[in-house]
Amino acid sequence: MQSNPSDIDRTITELEDIIATLKSPANRSRAIAEGIDIDRELVRLEEELQQVLAQRYASLSPWEKTVLARHKDRPYSLDYVRLIFDEFFELWGDRLANNDEAVIGGLARLNGEPVVVIGQQKGRDLKERQRRNFGSARAEGFRKALRLAKLAEKFHKPLISFIDTAGAAADLRAEEHGVSEAIARNLREVALLRTPILIAVIGEGGSGGALGMAVGDRILMLEHAIYSVISPEGCAAILWHDKSQSPEAQREKTAQAADALKLTAQNALRLGVVDEVLPEPVGGAHRDPVAMAATIKNALCSHLGELCRLSADELVDARYRRFRKLGAWAEQED
Repeated sequence: MQSNPSDIDRTITELEDIIATLKSPANRSRAIAEGIDIDRELVRLEEELQQVLAQRYASLSPWEKTVLARHKDRPYSLDYVRLIFDEFFELWGDRLANNDEAVIGGLARLNGEPVVVIGQQKGRDLKERQRRNFGSARAEGFRKALRLAKLAEKFHKPLISFIDTAGAAADLRAEEHGVSEAIARNLREVALLRTPILIAVIGEGGSGGALGMAVGDRILMLEHAIYSVISPEGCAAILWHDKSQSPEAQREKTAQAADALKLTAQNALRLGVVDEVLPEPVGGAHRDPVAMAATIKNALCSHLGELCRLSADELVDARYRRFRKLGAWAEQED
């Protein structure tokens, strides 16, 4: 198990350090003066790095995918909004109590067509993360998301939702303001919206915090994102809580929980929870956010083209049947 995404493979780190050193102006000047073909060596090392990355990231464990989904440099909702959409105009507040900055949203254009966008935003530095409550929305955030979803329905515009949260806020303030009721209301109201809804799980899809903004007609999921009813740490704490265990034993249990939860994009696709898994650049979305945004944009446009041909009644009916079949089971006769 690895505690830091940058340590997933020592060879990757060493190759990156060597490449960065060779690219420095001082080393380049020295190599030219000595008649060394530094460009050829850089090409060789970068090819080797791509091979190592491809091999390593093709066989990540569920826990390693969890770590990668939480990478500090991974693109967040606002990053994708800026790269994918034009003329984004952010709207604030739930019109009832407050503005929850863990949820962002507003009006935008996708290839010139107007859409409504919502998403969950974690924040880059400590100050922003505290302001955005680390991407964990309270009741006000879910009510803001619902207000914007209703706006999309009112003006017959598609709704696009980006999911990236460890879960809904679970502090006293969130409970006092009715976060559970807000999530439940979103599930009911969004399921009945008479407009196309597209969901993209871009990082963590944690518990009700994700589901409160993830009811849609098509659900897309990035290759190294995760989607689960609970975090691996929370699952391990419930099932195997033991203060006498060593940190190593606790990490092992967390990895076991990640495996048992079937939280990877590949499992979500196999189980019918998502409709498409979007490939990430080798090494993760953070290595090439522009390319990742282009992949997401192409998928959004493709699915919206199909959904916009359906009537409102067809959309609602298909959405209802989609979620009704999740978790279906049958009894086997003796």
